[in-house]
Amino acid sequence: MCGIVAITGSEPVANRLIDGLKRLEYRGYDSAGIAISSRGKVERRRAKGKIVNLQARLEEEPMDGLTGIAHTRWATHGKPNETNAHPHMSGNVAIVHNGIIENFRDLRSELEEAGRVFESETDSEVIAQLIAQKMDEGLSAVDAFEATLGQLTGAFALAVIFAGEESVLMGARRGSPLVLGYGEGEMFLGSDAIALAPLTRDVTYLEEGDWAVLRPDGADIRNARGDRVNRPRVTSAVNDALIERGEYDHFMLKEIHEQPESLARSILPYIDQATQTIQAGDTASDIFAGADRAVAIACGTAYYAAHTAKYWFEQIAKLAVETDIASEFRYRKPVLPVTGPALFVSQSGETADTLAALRYCRENKSPAIAVVNVPESSIAREAKAIVPTHAGPEIGVASTKAFTAQLAVLAVLALSAAKARGHLKAGDEAKYVKSLLSLPRKVSEALEVQPEIKAIAQTLTKAKDVLFLGRGRYFPLALEGALKLKEVSYIHAEGYAAGELKHGPIALIEQDLPIVVVAPYDDLFEKTLSNVEEVRARGGRIILISDDKGIKLAGNRADHVIRLPDADEIAMPILTAIPLQLLAYFVAVAKGTDVDQPRNLAKSVTVE
Repeated sequence: MCGIVAITGSEPVANRLIDGLKRLEYRGYDSAGIAISSRGKVERRRAKGKIVNLQARLEEEPMDGLTGIAHTRWATHGKPNETNAHPHMSGNVAIVHNGIIENFRDLRSELEEAGRVFESETDSEVIAQLIAQKMDEGLSAVDAFEATLGQLTGAFALAVIFAGEESVLMGARRGSPLVLGYGEGEMFLGSDAIALAPLTRDVTYLEEGDWAVLRPDGADIRNARGDRVNRPRVTSAVNDALIERGEYDHFMLKEIHEQPESLARSILPYIDQATQTIQAGDTASDIFAGADRAVAIACGTAYYAAHTAKYWFEQIAKLAVETDIASEFRYRKPVLPVTGPALFVSQSGETADTLAALRYCRENKSPAIAVVNVPESSIAREAKAIVPTHAGPEIGVASTKAFTAQLAVLAVLALSAAKARGHLKAGDEAKYVKSLLSLPRKVSEALEVQPEIKAIAQTLTKAKDVLFLGRGRYFPLALEGALKLKEVSYIHAEGYAAGELKHGPIALIEQDLPIVVVAPYDDLFEKTLSNVEEVRARGGRIILISDDKGIKLAGNRADHVIRLPDADEIAMPILTAIPLQLLAYFVAVAKGTDVDQPRNLAKSVTVE
């Protein structure tokens, strides 16, 4: 989780860059740095820890210049020290970066073979090295930047400056947000509009794949193909609450679109990219190593995250996991694992029922592992081990990015358990790490079908009931999809295991009843397809969520199709959440309900 601010203009930028970083410190506080292009060279100052340390460094070693970039870092891989702090430099190039470069190991190996020397442990430095290499080969700064973007795989936001190009600032986004701002004789870049609020209210939200060359008198914006494009300029709102919502009509939609970035924050702390290994912490790993079984306890959406993780724990880690709703758990006086943990999943870390269940487990000597978004919360403080999700603030009451963050961290825990229990081979570990690292990019791809989902949502606005079906690891996703639709649109929706149709729910099928089938291709797909045939024969209207292979095999059985990117058993359940969230959102918008604050619901349930 990192913050970026950059300026090119006609006035000194150092102090204003620091002010911008202060507004972004909630995004990162492990290190900070700035770089400024002036008098034919680029200078930088960096410091470990909070921004006050960088300020002190600048008082000792002042900088001046009219074009600069700044960054506040929340460490992911690579120690939180000055060497790994941004900006990173190579030759005449300095960059700041937010996101994941999936193919950095291959790129770094190629660059090192070409004689380039790296100083940090980060994936970010490879970007500066690539640009510098291409400039050494004779390309201009703009051409080198564009060519480098074409070699990067992953999700990122970038700002770049160059020695000898003192009025040039470049930026690019893919997966992670980047905002362009307009001033009087100066231009700005920020990782969100909050950073630019003291500087300008006149902004452009760069679109997916956009990159831009900024000069004090304006910006040349290109799309992913390199074509010049015009993006709308809008006036940002005055107060911070609205500024945070940015270009989006609702926080829920904003937070759905933040998931490429939030997933990067959730995944990177638990992965060593250089070695492609899982690093979930010794305490949690030790608890899993000798476990006889585990229990996972949560409420609402968090419970469906735990239910999904049950499949990963059992199929990959070979560990039996029982899932339970927190409000029911302690009242039946459950028999707890002899040596295994109790997992507690909560966005706020203050959920009353979940906290009470945790205390029951503690009283019965069962070690508690907390998967929470707020490390200072009650559940976190009372657990034996904490595994933060790092999703960042979630304003919309209906959980979106917190849910996928929980799934990502639970996937890491399942892999860590498999490793501790001797069920994860080195080659498989690298495969799963690669899959997790690809999630931000693949979520960006999943978001591209938003227009199709919006059109499908229009067909559901008059529905009084909607059924959601799934099998295996997609059964909990069907439950979550139904919950999302209920929460924000107030349409009655139910999720069922597809194989349970003939045991009662098939009685509900009538002409044109909408049925959302959550069925990416897997070893159970053919069975799910048989259930599709059963509901089609009775007049049900099928909305199929699947990948290319599943859609092809389904043929013309579905009335509507929502396409997912290809992924494996770790990544696909997380990707599947995206269209379910978008579908609920657009149905609610079409119906005119209060999307961000649905009736009768609260963000954190702190009473029983």
